[in-house]
Amino acid sequence: MFALFSASAATGRRTTGRRTTGRRIAAAAATAGLLALGSLAGTGNAVADENDVHHQGGAVATLDGLKTFDKARLDVGGGTTKTIAAGLFEMSVEGSGLLQTYCIDIHNPTQDKATYLETPWAQTSLGANENAGKILWILQNSYPQVADLASLAQKSGSGQLTPETAAAGTQVAIWRFSDGAKVEAENAQAETLADWLEAQAQNLQEPKTSLTLEPNAVSGKSGSRLGPVTVRTDAGQVSVAASEDAAAAGVKVTGKDGQAVTSAADGTELYFDVPEGAADGSASLTVRATTKVPVGRAFASASKSQTQILAGSSDSTVTADATANWATKGAIPSVTAEKNCAKGGIDVTAGNEGDSPFTFELAGAEHTVGAGETKTVTVPVGEDEAYDFTVTGPNGFSERFQGVLDCKTQGTPAPENPGGGEETPSSNPSPAGGSSEDTTGGKGDLAETGSSSATPVIAGIAVVLVVAGGAAMLVLRKKKAAGGQ
Repeated sequence: MFALFSASAATGRRTTGRRTTGRRIAAAAATAGLLALGSLAGTGNAVADENDVHHQGGAVATLDGLKTFDKARLDVGGGTTKTIAAGLFEMSVEGSGLLQTYCIDIHNPTQDKATYLETPWAQTSLGANENAGKILWILQNSYPQVADLASLAQKSGSGQLTPETAAAGTQVAIWRFSDGAKVEAENAQAETLADWLEAQAQNLQEPKTSLTLEPNAVSGKSGSRLGPVTVRTDAGQVSVAASEDAAAAGVKVTGKDGQAVTSAADGTELYFDVPEGAADGSASLTVRATTKVPVGRAFASASKSQTQILAGSSDSTVTADATANWATKGAIPSVTAEKNCAKGGIDVTAGNEGDSPFTFELAGAEHTVGAGETKTVTVPVGEDEAYDFTVTGPNGFSERFQGVLDCKTQGTPAPENPGGGEETPSSNPSPAGGSSEDTTGGKGDLAETGSSSATPVIAGIAVVLVVAGGAAMLVLRKKKAAGGQ
């Protein structure tokens, strides 16, 4: 994974610290390289630093690869089909835990070891998909949630199933609803299972989040309790801990009754109790739990890698953060952001609990939030494009938001190449740990990784980084030589 952005803060965290001249030069060169990449590659698939992408809470996981799968045939148009892999992926959860997922984004590629974030349906292609609830029904009524394959085979009338064919049949049925894809399992038993799942599926409601905080940023005057920040979780209980900067400022995390808290449950309201006379500043809190992430939760990548949906979870670590900003007078801002797939952009919501207006610049325009008011600005972002912007305010206030807007699936076959050949549909990554027999009779990766889209981007990034690095080194050497004269 190549990172073209470098940040020191995610949602609800402040960007602080100083950089050396050399680092600034390198960062400027990398930024120039990013702009060049966008025009040269023509894809908009810029890659953000996955460790700094803002997240509203829940599980964060790394893609380990396609683990349990069989073959399927995808109709790519013009009477042509493509053999692809269909089955279960695995992800390692940051902290602890293992997830199993299916793809809901058949025509897009995956990136090896991509970071994925638990994401509400509305911030993915599922938000506009009237069949999203049917996908959840399939997940609940097929493999791996139904581990008794003999029972599943009997219900579906499929005949004998293996983990591989059960996973393939389940994935094929999901693709028919997630992407409207014309796809069939090559194995007869898997295809029968897919047909049965498709016919039986019923629309269900989106499952609850594993863990999030609403809102994840608050503000107010010192000498008061700032909040509430409401816990939303599927876990029975979560731990609550204030940051070191909160303790240093004498700030306590309390409940609605004003009593200090170290644990909470779904619906608990949390507050930052800021003492009278506290110097203007900010602090954060973290809630954490070990729980099974609910089946059906969407997982979107922090870069550009096909969206996934959860099929199974071990006990996993989930976290969420919130921040508070306080002052004695003047503007006292708080800023949050979330993807708005319906409007094709990022909703940035700025609040001001101070006694004077808060003015900030965003998307080339100036915005003012009056004392005690809240304002939401939608920053337009193109589909599959990276975004990276910062909102600043008084007393060193700074909130940075970055990621990739991925709200749609490609519902039609990829267009033909200028040379006349067909683009390779980007369905799944190659199986982890080796290769499988392909349709040409040779040995190779069974599933295409989207060489038509991902490879040029990676190559372009490599070139940009080499050029940027070279430029930075040249400038540094000239500065060093000048300094020695």
